[in-house]
Amino acid sequence: MTINTRPALRRSRRNRILAGVCGGLSEFFGLSAFWFRLAFFIAFLPGGVPGLGLYLLAWLIIPKAEQ
Repeated sequence: MTINTRPALRRSRRNRILAGVCGGLSEFFGLSAFWFRLAFFIAFLPGGVPGLGLYLLAWLIIPKAEQ
């Protein structure tokens, strides 16, 4: 039997620039938030819609972390 030690996916309150989406993803996956911010930026470059749409969707779906 394995115990899941990964934290729940939540928007970060500590590591945030806008809504904490990238910070929350970084805490969940154990990677630097820089890589998620870079990925959203690259997705934003070809006209803005893909990156902005994904970020807004994640903002709506991922719940905010409790205090």
